[in-house]
Amino acid sequence: MVMRWFLLFTPLAFSLKAFSVDPSIVFLASTMAIIPLAKLMEEATSVLAKSMGPTYGGLLNATMGNAPELIIGLFALQNGLIDMLKASIAGSIIGTLLFGVGATMIAGGLKQRVATFDNSLIAMNLALLSVTAFGLLVPAVFNFSTVIDQEISVHISILMLFIYLASIVYTLQDKSLPLTTGSVEQALNQQHKHPIEPMEAPPHWSNRTALILLMGVTVAISFMSDLLTSSIQPAADAMHLTPSFAGVFLLSMVGNIPQYINSVSFASKQQLTLALSVNLSSTTQLALLVAPVLVLMGQAMGLDMNLRFNQFELMGILLAVLISRHLLGDQRSTWLEGFMLIMVYFMLGIGFYYLP
Repeated sequence: MVMRWFLLFTPLAFSLKAFSVDPSIVFLASTMAIIPLAKLMEEATSVLAKSMGPTYGGLLNATMGNAPELIIGLFALQNGLIDMLKASIAGSIIGTLLFGVGATMIAGGLKQRVATFDNSLIAMNLALLSVTAFGLLVPAVFNFSTVIDQEISVHISILMLFIYLASIVYTLQDKSLPLTTGSVEQALNQQHKHPIEPMEAPPHWSNRTALILLMGVTVAISFMSDLLTSSIQPAADAMHLTPSFAGVFLLSMVGNIPQYINSVSFASKQQLTLALSVNLSSTTQLALLVAPVLVLMGQAMGLDMNLRFNQFELMGILLAVLISRHLLGDQRSTWLEGFMLIMVYFMLGIGFYYLP
């Protein structure tokens, strides 16, 4: 309920923009407005998914999971913020694997000194992220010209979409890798042999109400995304931040905050498998679905949007994938491991801040 009050930032952000208030304040207000809108989108999607059954409902959840990031990315493209957009994609991967997973581990470790989780729900996402890191490495290695960069990125984006579709088909066929949170909860109950604290139930909306709300929230997020992306560059300039830092550590956080809140909440209720799945599946969808779609949309708009990240962004992605995969490989976690992940995130932040 507290997050509902954040909806007041929606009219406030437009008012600040109309009165030509400092872009930094407009950016902050629009960021605070998108957070509850993203949460409402998630709740409306959950209501619709529940009535569609585990298979199609899970597919809807998987598809809509990163809708706010996709909408923000499209408006960033429209406003010509290509470098910042690529930085935000890298930042979402880095932030979720280091900050999001780290905060989840800390929340789980405060309840249990050594928390355990089911690797069957985590391993596939880690494998997909490893393949994604390799796919993002190719454009940087075969960097011959701008035209070739674009062609390589388009071809790799198509292959990434095939990988994503294959993972969806595999997940739908394998009942031990459910897509819906309800199915995950049932799996956890079966695997751990003891009851877990029930998750917060979705709102008691009708399908029609949820559908109307979903459409309305999508439109609202679109307007707020336009406001956000049009103000972030002036705000970054006013704060003397590079586009890379603004993308990796500001823009990337906007659509991920509700996800981090959910994962920490699940981990604090000793639902660590579900909490980690929330973070890892979101990152997988971003890398294999949202990023390729943005590249193809950029191609259709005649923009030079590609998957060639700079060496610092690419190094951050590779480090985040390697470190998180190493720490999650033993199916155990402690709050100290989570703390270390967050410290690595801040270390990267210091490096990006001092980039010329």
